[in-house]
Amino acid sequence: MLKIVSRYLAIQIFLTLFFAQFITAQAPSKMSYQAVIRNSSNTLVTNAPIGMKISIIQSSPNGTTVYAETQNPTSNENGLVSIEIGGGTLVSGNFSGIDWANGPYFIQTETDPNGGSNYTITGTSQLLSVPFALYSNKSGETKKLKTLIYTGF
Repeated sequence: MLKIVSRYLAIQIFLTLFFAQFITAQAPSKMSYQAVIRNSSNTLVTNAPIGMKISIIQSSPNGTTVYAETQNPTSNENGLVSIEIGGGTLVSGNFSGIDWANGPYFIQTETDPNGGSNYTITGTSQLLSVPFALYSNKSGETKKLKTLIYTGF
């Protein structure tokens, strides 16, 4: 009988350790962002360094800036730049400390098509849900799975 209980406990410990690595996964602390860069003449800026300042603003387009960073990507042959917000040079705030549940939030981009910090192009838009966030909305179901794995019931 003791041998059966020992095997049962060993299996439970193995399963707990194995599944724990999947359950404790967290969302990345960055957001992907892409933009097509055009100059004041509406001409694509291709294969050139671009200066960008990105701000996350809370409550309204003119609300409080909770995070800001700068980045200097290079546009491709189509004028496209791809960056990861949260991975630039910090200006203010803490990206991983943003309380996303306390929104709405807006993203403001300021762009210098000449690669510097003389930002002449500015745009602001509300951040909306993406599929990853919509999926995480069901995270309450994960608690049931954790209870099942940790208790063995």
